[in-house]
This record gives sequence, C-alpha cells and structure tokens, in this order.
Amino acid sequence: MEADAKKLHAIEIIFGILVSIYLIAPIFVLVPMSFGPARFFSFPPPEFSVEQYIKFFHSGPWWRAIRISFEVAVLASFFATVLGILTCLAMRYKIPAKGFLNAMFISPMIVPLIITAVALYSFLSKFHLVDTVPGLVLAHTILTLPFVIITVSATLKGLDPSLEHAAATLGASPMKVFFKVTLPLIKRGAITGAVFAYMISFDETVVAIFLSSSHAITLPKKMWDSIRFSIEPILPALSTILILFAILMLVLLEVLSRKRK
Repeated sequence: MEADAKKLHAIEIIFGILVSIYLIAPIFVLVPMSFGPARFFSFPPPEFSVEQYIKFFHSGPWWRAIRISFEVAVLASFFATVLGILTCLAMRYKIPAKGFLNAMFISPMIVPLIITAVALYSFLSKFHLVDTVPGLVLAHTILTLPFVIITVSATLKGLDPSLEHAAATLGASPMKVFFKVTLPLIKRGAITGAVFAYMISFDETVVAIFLSSSHAITLPKKMWDSIRFSIEPILPALSTILILFAILMLVLLEVLSRKRK
C-alpha cells in the first residue's frame, strides 16, 4: 500500500509538472524573442541583442501608456478596497435581500466582460467620461470590487466579534473600534484584495478597448492596437517586463497569504 501511494504521488507530481510546462510554454518562446534584433520577430533569435529594451525605455508613447495604466490601477484599487471593506462590514448585519445584494456585488466577476464593457460605454458616454482617466478609474473600480469583497469577507469570517464588542463596551466609538480593532485584524485580507485589484486593473483590456481612444490609452489597449494595426518588435521586450512584474506581484500575494495563515 505504501509503495502504491508513493507511485501515485510521483505520478501526480509528474502530471503537475507537465501541465505547468504546457501552460508556461509560450513564455519560453517570448522571452528569448525579446533579446533578438529590434527589426523583426524571430525564434530562435539569430543574434543576442538588447536593442528592443533600449528602444522601449526611450519610447515616449509607451511610457505614457504605462503611466496612465499605473494611475488608473492605483486609484481603482484604492477605491475598490475602501468600498469593498465598507460593503463587507455592512453585509455582516441582517439586511433585506442580503443574498441578492451580494450577488449584485459579485456580478462584474461573472458577467462576460464584453457585456460589461458595452454597458459601461453607454453609461459613461452620457457623462462625457469616455477616453478619460476618471472614466477608466470608475470602470475598473466596478470590475475589481468583487475581488476585494471576496478576500475581505473571507478574512471577516475568521474575526471574533467579541473583540469589537469588548472595545465598544470599554467606551470606544464606532470609528475607533474600526480603526483600532477591526481594520488591523483584516488588513492582510484588504491588502491581498488591493493587490488583486491592482493586477486586474493594470492588465484589463476588453473594457479599455471600449473606453480608451487617443487621450487616456492604457498599456494593454496600446499593446492591442500595436498587434492589430502594426506589429512592433518592441512587444516581446515589453511582455517580458510585464511577466516579471506579474511574478513579483504573485510572490507578494504568496508572502501575504503565508503571513495571514
């Protein structure tokens, strides 16, 4: 029995490794391409060069798109985190149609993005917010809010309400109870939700295609336009940098998860 269990465990490990290789195989192609000549795509690259990276770091339009994506992601993750925490705190109480409200808050995560994008475009265009940073922030806040709600609500389930009651009994005001007791206990869940919100906002493409045009163009939208209209050799280098950034964010999430446990 023990020998069979070891064989089964070894098969599971091998299967997991093969699946992982299959999923990340495109990255193994993309990264070497980024070190090829900056004139064309080629795999394997005929020569080693960092010309694509030099061209990227000296490209004003690409850096402008990165700056807009960074601003939108930071603001959207901030608003989504604040609203998510307030929503989770409100959902702890007995309120009418609680299940329906919870489903509505999570719906942006379930509804196809193309439908959400059309709806946001129709709504924001009435207020002249299309192709603006505030419009993108509002849209991305709606899209990332469910992820914050899920992580914060999971943290709140492990919170002992008696700690808050004890603080209130000792004379602390509701605001003081929140900032001195509740928030410190759920901060890791809130930080995890904020990181998720930032990553999703920074990487969002479908809604950006509808809401970005020429002024408030995000990095994913600019990459989409580059692939669609004129394939630029700079894309592999930029994609490699984004992959490294995503790995760093995932490592941060893993560290936060281990600390929370």
